[in-house]
Amino acid sequence: MSETKEEILKVEGLCKRYAKKGDWAIADISFSCYAGEMVGLLGHNGAGKSTTLKCLEGMIPYEKGEILICGNDIRKKPIAAKRNMGFVTDNHAAFLKMTGIQFINFYADIYHVPAEVRQKRLEKLEEVFCLGDAIQNLISSYSHGMRQKICMMASLIHRPKLWVLDEPMTGLDPRTQDAVQKFMRSYVKGGNTILFSSHTLGVVAKLCDRIFLLRKGQQVDSINVKEKYAEDPNFNFEEYFFKYEG
Repeated sequence: MSETKEEILKVEGLCKRYAKKGDWAIADISFSCYAGEMVGLLGHNGAGKSTTLKCLEGMIPYEKGEILICGNDIRKKPIAAKRNMGFVTDNHAAFLKMTGIQFINFYADIYHVPAEVRQKRLEKLEEVFCLGDAIQNLISSYSHGMRQKICMMASLIHRPKLWVLDEPMTGLDPRTQDAVQKFMRSYVKGGNTILFSSHTLGVVAKLCDRIFLLRKGQQVDSINVKEKYAEDPNFNFEEYFFKYEG
């Protein structure tokens, strides 16, 4: 990535284990993400993708390493770091006794988004996610896909510089998947950064500028997708992935 690009996320030497004498869940993970790019994390179940994302979100502590978001250390300056980030977990956690609009306003209040600004942003997000009148209903009544939509909308209401998603397409219908993918492309063109994990290889290859491959908690490969396709227009990412995994 060009040195002139703004570094939005820096992960350096990240190590995490869940038991004091247990094996490392992730060990020596290092990468950077820059303004205007989309980056993917790939790997088998248990490879360390979700652990990595939860560490950089500040959800779980880690033993070694450094995580900087827009220059702010997630451990030393957690509030400053999180102001620049939106995160959607793989379990789409939300307050079930809130309505959809209450949930979004809750997030907007946390991030100090003015009322007139949040309304305009909400209208734009509705064009993508099409939640409709259901936004007035309790989240407890939502389907799996609707909960995914409301979590994504809430995570974007403050327009974070870094948008982090764990399995973002899970539960979304085909129309919404297409709309979200178009939105993701537009979002990074605006100078923002997206980091996401997924098992959907075709989506990752289509969307990402770069991909980091994890295996058994280790970072084993870095793939510049654009360069690969520039070198070989017939490059088959899925074939490459399975060959490398094997």
